[in-house]
Amino acid sequence: MNQTRFLSLTAVAMFLVQSVTLMLSPLLVDLAAEFGVSVAAAGQLAAVTFAAWAVSVISVGPISDSFGRRSVAVTGLTFLSISVLASAFAPTFGVLLALRVVTGLSGGMIPPNSMAAVADVTVPAKRAWAFGLLMAFASLSGVVGVPAVAVVASAGGWRVPFVVIGSLLLVCAVLHWFWYPKSQRPEARNYPFISRYKQMANIDLFRSALAANFLQRIAFYGTFSYLAAYLISEHGLSVGETAAPLAIVGVGVVIGSFTAGLVVVLKRRAQVVAACALAGGLASLFLFSFDLSAWGTVGVALVSITFISVGWPTFLAISTEISGNSQATAVGMLGASNQMGGVGGAALGGAFLALGGFSTVGFFCLGAVLLSAVVLQFGMSAGRSST
Repeated sequence: MNQTRFLSLTAVAMFLVQSVTLMLSPLLVDLAAEFGVSVAAAGQLAAVTFAAWAVSVISVGPISDSFGRRSVAVTGLTFLSISVLASAFAPTFGVLLALRVVTGLSGGMIPPNSMAAVADVTVPAKRAWAFGLLMAFASLSGVVGVPAVAVVASAGGWRVPFVVIGSLLLVCAVLHWFWYPKSQRPEARNYPFISRYKQMANIDLFRSALAANFLQRIAFYGTFSYLAAYLISEHGLSVGETAAPLAIVGVGVVIGSFTAGLVVVLKRRAQVVAACALAGGLASLFLFSFDLSAWGTVGVALVSITFISVGWPTFLAISTEISGNSQATAVGMLGASNQMGGVGGAALGGAFLALGGFSTVGFFCLGAVLLSAVVLQFGMSAGRSST
């Protein structure tokens, strides 16, 4: 097996899959106009995607172990490509909503399976580097993928990005069929999966990490999901003109992820993550509540996304520290909290937008990180020594 080719292919898949989850942000206004719904209602497309994703990401581990990594990868990418391509031709909002459920279910199969496949073919000394590569490529979806969606939609309409990304996913699925390791064969295993979930749920520190991550991802997705709509509605930008702002804000995800590598080794990391989240929440409130210039809004959004992004990689590292031989289970459960945070950010953010405008979205995001700070202070600080 050509390991470099395999890792490159897996990284591309992670980039495309993550782009699919974030691509709706610059399209919400156009989708609302196309189907005669409000922007808040269009935001529920992201909510159902995240909900379906959460179901898939937490349950795919046993399937991958039973049927093999290659089968899961090819199946997931194939159904994902079909659902994305079909979305380009959705005649009604209801049909598009149903297709996004399929998108979430199939897309959620890829990240956990990819991590497991990389662990299968890399020696322990190189796994951290390999995982870092995958996460870096996934983070680039916010820097490159989402702005590209905005540019393509501006040139050809909202349906064209679905055609482009769906086609790329189909090519990726075919390449996975030919290049994914064929030597992997699922062994006869009798892992007590329910017991593993119970084991992790019984760890106080993990429960706190799970809750804090969920709340911070609500704030992250609440801010990012409605940023493009805010720039279009309040500052008069076109869909294409949001490309550069979204790319700049997406850099915050990369910066936050790298910063997490420094934070995770600190003795008082729970307090540092809480402080970062609060700073991000305050920035989110500021950008949605005050009459800034368009680029001033982008600058504040960059600060918000950067600080809020510190938490997720930190919680991931902590979870692998305390999970023993149930690391995959811990990662899957944390990934599910990630996606459920996406549901909360998109759905509740849309509800607050409908009730009181964009400023209420800012208050909502700040409230979420305030709750996460309480969880971190009382739930994780006491358990630091156990890690």
